[in-house]
Amino acid sequence: MEKVKISGYQLFVLVVLFEMGSAILLGLGSEVKQDAWIAILLGLFGGIIVFFIYYQLYKYYPDLPLTSYLQKIVGKWVGRLLGLLYIVYFMYVAARVLRDFGELLTTTIYNSTPLFIINTLMIVTIIYGVHKGFEVLARVGELYFIIIYLTAILGMLLIIFSGLIHLSNLAPILENGLNPVIKTGLTQIITFPFGEMIVITMVLPLINDKKKAKWVCLSGMVLAGINITITAVVNISVLGVDLYHRSPFPLLTTIGRIQIADFIERLDVLFMLYLVIGGFFKIAIFYYAALAGAVDVFQMKNQGKLVFPIGIIVLFASITIASNFAEFIKEGIAVTIYLSWPFQIIIPSILLTIAYFRNRKKQTSSL
Repeated sequence: MEKVKISGYQLFVLVVLFEMGSAILLGLGSEVKQDAWIAILLGLFGGIIVFFIYYQLYKYYPDLPLTSYLQKIVGKWVGRLLGLLYIVYFMYVAARVLRDFGELLTTTIYNSTPLFIINTLMIVTIIYGVHKGFEVLARVGELYFIIIYLTAILGMLLIIFSGLIHLSNLAPILENGLNPVIKTGLTQIITFPFGEMIVITMVLPLINDKKKAKWVCLSGMVLAGINITITAVVNISVLGVDLYHRSPFPLLTTIGRIQIADFIERLDVLFMLYLVIGGFFKIAIFYYAALAGAVDVFQMKNQGKLVFPIGIIVLFASITIASNFAEFIKEGIAVTIYLSWPFQIIIPSILLTIAYFRNRKKQTSSL
């Protein structure tokens, strides 16, 4: 790990920016129509439970990242193999998020710009940021956190004053019963975005006050979850259920409808500002986790040697991951089942079980 430390507040900011990331842009829970906000809250509740698995592992090994304590729990070689799989997983998700933001920019304001150029500019910026060190990313996060919230407050006020909100679009609540909402919240939204907190296991050893780690992460998750829920409520209230479900980027559609006195309109720039900031931090944290994991697994002394190669892999993976946006979305559904659940929930649960018995034996023998 880097010889740096970050404060509890810096970690809190990074968790909020990371969790909101691309989740706030998409129509989360649109399958359950006007009950999407309930599904998001259920997903948040499930995500908090999953986070306690990560936190308990962190308590057993407070000075080690995930890729290191894997080797302590299941043995050196199996642990390294699992660590390598997690590195690939982190790079894959970074590539998916990069493709998400690239597709959004090319389909909205940069229609004539190739996807490769957009993604290259983003990844070069991230490579530079990660090369400067995680502490620098944390400090930049503090600055942009304020900008994000001021922008969000301004956007909310403009939507309200535009008279776009129609709360009747949120009714009837639980029209099709509770089961579809529970299924969506606890099978899909639990893994995206809340289960993605698995990546924070690579960052937790950097916090300077380890006693604050639990509450910092939980408060960050809760705040991000509330923000995503409010965004879903606003989008449904403005667009209605059908358009919320059909729109690939409902927040953009909502902001595009703001119009006050035939003067204040075309405020897509607010959306794009968040887009670039949120995308940067989400990709950067996954990217850093893959980098730190690779340095750990391959026992390298200088992580600078891998910064550029991993960035190139993420860039080309983002382009080749799917031939078009429709295929990309279809693949994303399969990712939830075949990658997210094993890496975010199943493997950590098994690790915690083994770690519990290993540490119990140590405590017994010490007595």
